[in-house]
Amino acid sequence: LFIEPADLADLQDALAILRKEEIPYFVVGGGYNLLVRDAGIRGCVISLRGLDGLKPQPDGRLEVGAGVANGMLCRVAAENCLAGVEFLCGIPGSFGGALAMNAGAHGCETLQRVETLTTLRDGELVVREAAELSFGYRYLKLYPGEIVVSARLCLEEAERQVIEARMAGYLAMRGGSQRVTFPSAGSFFKNPPGGQAWSLIDQAGLRGVSVGGAQVSEVHANFLVNRGGACATDFLALAALVKVRVLETSGVELEEEVRVVGEG
Repeated sequence: LFIEPADLADLQDALAILRKEEIPYFVVGGGYNLLVRDAGIRGCVISLRGLDGLKPQPDGRLEVGAGVANGMLCRVAAENCLAGVEFLCGIPGSFGGALAMNAGAHGCETLQRVETLTTLRDGELVVREAAELSFGYRYLKLYPGEIVVSARLCLEEAERQVIEARMAGYLAMRGGSQRVTFPSAGSFFKNPPGGQAWSLIDQAGLRGVSVGGAQVSEVHANFLVNRGGACATDFLALAALVKVRVLETSGVELEEEVRVVGEG
């Protein structure tokens, strides 16, 4: 079962029905940074793409729905001469996903720009100030079943051409280092403190290594790609191999950035 609520009220109604019928559910944004096990996801998958509100406010504020694509957020911010989210350009997926995992690049993180975060908890709207949030590297603490629905960002005024030039630079950097031609879920492992996951994987001699149809990318070693016909089991086996080899060669235990969900 897959549903895509048209708006927040529609989402609340859908959740009420699912709870009443005791149907388990799983919420996705753009569906990126996910690896679904081969038996799939039990119950209902809910897409938040309908929560696509994007409203500039006075004094550099920007109200952003969870379903807004990161690229669209960057474009609208630039059009309104608002700087601070350029690092998200080129990162696929939705803003809700960026919030939920505190996505970041180029020394910036999504939650650093959040003034208030709005979530659904047990069917009720909860608004939290930035000071009330607990977050870190690729992490936001949420209650079980809590769903991110929107955020208010506090951005800075800047000239549009300056913002767009910065975005172009970030896109060029990403295209040069992460131009992976085969399907992937993005960076598979988190960077360990003081290091880079791709470098540790390279040092372990794993670039290009395959398990079934899954391969450590020959372009960027922190991308596990589908060379054709790969199943989730292939990716999980390859990820386990990478973790063992890196631990043996570098003494570092890598942690997955990609979220593994579903039933195997």
